[in-house]
Amino acid sequence: MTKFFIKTIVAVLMVFSPLAALAADVTLGKETYNLDKRHTNIMWFASHMGYSKSMGQFMDFEGQVTLDHDNPDQSSVTISLKTASIMTGLPDFDKHLKSPDFFDVEKFPTATFTSTKVTLLEDNQATVEGDFTLLGITKPLTLKVRLNKRAREVKSQIMRAGFSAKATIKRSDWGMKAFLPFIGDKVILQIEAEAGMSE
Repeated sequence: MTKFFIKTIVAVLMVFSPLAALAADVTLGKETYNLDKRHTNIMWFASHMGYSKSMGQFMDFEGQVTLDHDNPDQSSVTISLKTASIMTGLPDFDKHLKSPDFFDVEKFPTATFTSTKVTLLEDNQATVEGDFTLLGITKPLTLKVRLNKRAREVKSQIMRAGFSAKATIKRSDWGMKAFLPFIGDKVILQIEAEAGMSE
């Protein structure tokens, strides 16, 4: 009985060992995840006359991440956000940001990012190159992305993945030139995202 118990424990440990999980990942093929709005923040930071960085985020968006375990460079990302959902916590500032001076939300209600190339790096990191469309202008944008965690959620048993992504752009490249140079041209984009696997 004791030997049987020990063998059973060893077998269970082998099944749940990192090596076994890695071996399982090799045969997973493609997984598609949808961004979870409750646990995703799409944020930006821009200099205010050099004194500080103003910060805001977009509250309404959709996004999809496809992880290709067999061919990581074939993974992909798409994000579409509603520009009118911009929020800083300051109503008057939000109203100005929605005006033609900045996001011109009535004329350009959406901004999008569609990946064109994924390059896998070390330590769960990658560069994701793609096309970023803002104010009707499409230009290349490269995100530096880290996969923070990929695991099955205990309660729902849904596979979830978490990512951190960052990029720096010049807003004037997309035609947003109001109040330069007093309001910084360089804008830092930062995304903290969780996504659940599609059924």
